[in-house]
Amino acid sequence: MSVIGRADRSSRSDGGVVNRSKSRGWILLLALSVALTGAGGCAQGARRAPGVAKPAESPPGQVAASAPAPVLEPKAIDILKAASSRLAAAHSMTFTAVMSYESPSRLGPPLVYATKSEVTVQRPDKLRVITPGDGPASEFYYDGKTMVAFAPAENFAATAEAPPTIDAALKAAYDKAAIYFPFTDLIIADPYEEFSDGLQHAFYIGQSHVVGGTTTDIVAIANGWVFEQIWIGTEDKLPRMVRAVFHADPQQLRHEVEFSNWRLNPTVAAGAFKSSKAAAAKRIQFSRPDLPALPQGVEPPTKTKASKPN
Repeated sequence: MSVIGRADRSSRSDGGVVNRSKSRGWILLLALSVALTGAGGCAQGARRAPGVAKPAESPPGQVAASAPAPVLEPKAIDILKAASSRLAAAHSMTFTAVMSYESPSRLGPPLVYATKSEVTVQRPDKLRVITPGDGPASEFYYDGKTMVAFAPAENFAATAEAPPTIDAALKAAYDKAAIYFPFTDLIIADPYEEFSDGLQHAFYIGQSHVVGGTTTDIVAIANGWVFEQIWIGTEDKLPRMVRAVFHADPQQLRHEVEFSNWRLNPTVAAGAFKSSKAAAAKRIQFSRPDLPALPQGVEPPTKTKASKPN
């Protein structure tokens, strides 16, 4: 689930949305990008950035030679398909995503950072992500024609032309500015396509009555680059939490996203995907800084999957 990892590290050295030649603006918009990517690029409980090529399998010696044979339990697959279908069928949706991720500390044990985003989606071509904190506040708007990254505290905004679908716009945001949202797999046209890509293991763990304030079914899935545990509402089929660990990460740091306040097919205000404050802000070039943005084992995007009609 695109809870896949794209997370900030203690160095805070991932994606950005500005031209490095404008040093002060670059620093501020770099902070903006950190917030936009769920505090850091691309690994927060998610799988891969839109269209990201499959990373190489784990290095020799990192996976035991006696690794278990692939097993896809029908019950686990059915739960994933039901959740994917529920999300794909929604013309519009809003939800809250709280991302937490471990980051190495100089003392050894990892630290934990968190950030929160309020998400509004209207298919096939509109997206708004408001991230008040922790970290630098940021706002992202996509209206089917343009995408805007806005840092309200610093009053800087970067604007770029965008493709006509959410899927393509997400890839463009990543390609242009290393912006990646850790809930990407939930808002693309076909969530199950991402869940099933390269899937080697899927098994049902049981139920929880704690996560998300409701009864959830717990599923674990794994492919060649990530292991994920997913909590999905038993009745409403909506994701409540995802935890991910990347095979190629030698420290096995954990990335987690909690989902709440789900609303499917709400009426969205006509002006929800624009901001007058962002429009009046100081302009900064929408470009990708020369900084690493992906966790170990994940390669940059090489293609865009075609969006399916809604």
